[in-house]
Amino acid sequence: MIRYLKTFVTAAETASFSAAGARLGLTQSAVSAQIQRLEDDLGVRLFERTARAVTLSDDGRRLLAQAQGVIAGYQAMRGEAGVYGGQAALAPIHVGAILTVQLGLLPGAMARWTALGAMPHLNIVPGMSVQLLAQLDAKELDLAVMIRPRIGVPADMKWLTLMHEPYVAIAPKGTGGTVADWAQSLPFVRYNRRSYGGDLVERYLRRHRLWVREGVELDEPEVILRMVRARLGWSIVPATLIGLPVGGNVGAKLAKGGATGVQVLPLSGAPLTRELGVLVRQPALGRPPVATLMKCLADEAQSRG
Repeated sequence: MIRYLKTFVTAAETASFSAAGARLGLTQSAVSAQIQRLEDDLGVRLFERTARAVTLSDDGRRLLAQAQGVIAGYQAMRGEAGVYGGQAALAPIHVGAILTVQLGLLPGAMARWTALGAMPHLNIVPGMSVQLLAQLDAKELDLAVMIRPRIGVPADMKWLTLMHEPYVAIAPKGTGGTVADWAQSLPFVRYNRRSYGGDLVERYLRRHRLWVREGVELDEPEVILRMVRARLGWSIVPATLIGLPVGGNVGAKLAKGGATGVQVLPLSGAPLTRELGVLVRQPALGRPPVATLMKCLADEAQSRG
């Protein structure tokens, strides 16, 4: 029955009986027969089947984590904890990541990851933080690199802080005056208010009574930077992962990285930052490669100071 549970877990991860068969060295009909036998034995329907795909049923989602736990316990009894299908913990890891993390943090973290040798395949899923949280809740992701949820960390998940990223104000290169002057004279390229990061900007504007001329509103700081560079307005964005200078001699740093073509000013008042980190489902923490991946991310974030 253990091999049937392994087939169930693999089919759940791939959402395909044929793909599960290819990974396990079985035919599609053999996978289907094993799933049917397991369903008969458990007395539940594990998958909803259509002509083109299979998806977990409500019972299947409920039993998936238990099946993974039974497999891990069995392999531990054999002295091979974490073994899946004869390979050492090589089941794919599904990682959600906001765009700025994909562009600014993941490349370095992945270099650290690949330097460790044979490791599981990583499936990187893009999205806003609110979307990634929903996908974690639905067990579609193992972990997500995102902004800390405003609503707090769910009880069945763990949060690891990677960095506190400061915000700055940006305008087209050569723009004079203060942030208040920019608010009066230029359209505002707004970080989406429905996102965690954009909500912080909206709160800052209200707190400092900055009334802006609404321009465009979009989700990603990297794209906002390009809009401002194209002289479409000014904005307030998180700085570190898109290469903008923070503090110190800003003018001396403008020629470096993403700051080329924009004017950068610090924000007045208490520092405005967003907390970036890893939100991971508790069952995934039992896999050593997941802990290793989180360490690679933490080391890369620390290297950025």
